Amino acid sequence: MQQRIEAEHYAPGPPDEELLCRLHRDFCGDLVPDWAGKWRTIEVRVGAHIPPKPHEVPLLMRDYARDLEARLADAPEPSSLPELLAVAEGRLLSIHPFADFNGRVTRLWLWELLRRLRLPPVSLVPEAAEASAGYLAALRAADAKDYRPLIRLWTERLAETGRDFTP
Repeated sequence: MQQRIEAEHYAPGPPDEELLCRLHRDFCGDLVPDWAGKWRTIEVRVGAHIPPKPHEVPLLMRDYARDLEARLADAPEPSSLPELLAVAEGRLLSIHPFADFNGRVTRLWLWELLRRLRLPPVSLVPEAAEASAGYLAALRAADAKDYRPLIRLWTERLAETGRDFTP
């Protein structure tokens, strides 16, 4: 999937909810063909977080995609990229639109966004236990619509590329 993303396989279309469904379907369609690429129809719980009800997901995802498209259309300044990517990641994971594979598809989505923004790849999965705990805390904050911890993480991720993205 990453090779497809890097080869601009998903580039022709807009970064919208249909592309997210396509990424999900391409990722896990062989495993779960009955519901791959479709919004979840079940209630789920992710740790202490209870994502929106299934009937709310289509509208939330349409709003998410429209907001993201608007943010991307304005040729974002480098200093706004950590916030853009933090909201893209945190909001998507908070909605939790699919029955399964949300984390993996979110990482693929972020790879696609990085490619569209012409940014180098960054590490999306914390490796050390303390980094993982900080990441999970940032996601919990994003569930409550506080993106500041995730913005700080994105600032660090992007700084690893050698460029300054300080907001």
